Amino acid sequence: MTFLFSRFEALMPFGSSVGNDTSANGAAPAIIGSFLLLNTMILGISFSGPWNSESFTLGIIGMTGLGFWYVAWYRFTFKRKGLIPWLDNWNNPEQSSKQVLAAGIFTIILAWVAGNPLQEYLPDPTGLVLLLIGLLISLSGIYSMLALGPLADSIADE
Repeated sequence: MTFLFSRFEALMPFGSSVGNDTSANGAAPAIIGSFLLLNTMILGISFSGPWNSESFTLGIIGMTGLGFWYVAWYRFTFKRKGLIPWLDNWNNPEQSSKQVLAAGIFTIILAWVAGNPLQEYLPDPTGLVLLLIGLLISLSGIYSMLALGPLADSIADE
């Protein structure tokens, strides 16, 4: 039975370029994300959607724009398609993990500022969304620091 599974996993889907394409262009996601964020922050063009709230739809458009920016950042940084920055892709993982943790802490501080002093100028869930993003970034930084330190594979050291 294991033989059948290994043959199944080794097959590439027809027309798939996952294994063949080593470089990816991040310009298209960057442009789309910039347009969506421009619309969210300045233009404000929206529709009520099924939830009957134009501001909620505008928030969804903004979050989608941030998602496109993340894809563009990944493609520009690692020169390949994907979404998860594996430690093997990093040039200097020890330094990068500290930078990721610092960015996460900065985002958490920004969430506090957005939720307290700037609360009257920003939509209500802004601080909460920023806190979630900051905690996820911090978790990624802590994981990479642990994976390189106390939780490192002993086989890799040999």
